[in-house]
Amino acid sequence: MTPQPLSDAEFETVHEILERFGDKRAMNLEQLDGLLAAVLCGPDEVPQIEYLHEIWGHDIVNEDAFAAQPLLHDFIDLIRRHRDAIAYTLQSGDVFTPLLLEDEQGVSCGNDWANGFLRGMELRRENWGPLLDDEENGGSLVPIFALAHEHDPDPEMRPYKEPVSAELREILLVGIAAGVMKIYRYFKEQRLRTGNTVSVRFGQRPLSGAARRYSARE
Repeated sequence: MTPQPLSDAEFETVHEILERFGDKRAMNLEQLDGLLAAVLCGPDEVPQIEYLHEIWGHDIVNEDAFAAQPLLHDFIDLIRRHRDAIAYTLQSGDVFTPLLLEDEQGVSCGNDWANGFLRGMELRRENWGPLLDDEENGGSLVPIFALAHEHDPDPEMRPYKEPVSAELREILLVGIAAGVMKIYRYFKEQRLRTGNTVSVRFGQRPLSGAARRYSARE
């Protein structure tokens, strides 16, 4: 059946579980969305237990024991559903919109999403090399790296000397959305060879209030 995007209440449940049980490296919703996008559009399969470690922020000693706890079972199910909704968008060729949270001023900065994407890349770092070295297609990663390093502790790693303007940020946010689709197409043949696909049934794409509230403007 067509994957059902998470509702506002379900996103809030994921947030609360991460806040309650995750450690200091546990992801927020925006980082989680970025990581799952990287896992799905990247070159090779990443097992669920592996990316759950990254989302959770520390080792899950036993996946079966972890999932046997009712609240954590619900958490895994919600993560899986959100992954499937992203996979549906990528496979269908629909417009991908990253899930972005707003700061105190109501601005969606995209830094956490980009950092989540890079954490997803780190799970298979060596296999992203061909895209990084590809002069024609490697540019799809530029907006992601720019936002990930915007506030880097090392000034040399920051892409801009001046603060990012609202206009430039909008360009970068559109760029990460378009970049994900380009990356997905770039690695498509390799994923088919290695079996790194999430099968979903195509049909009318359901939309939820959460998807509109948390994602960048199309």
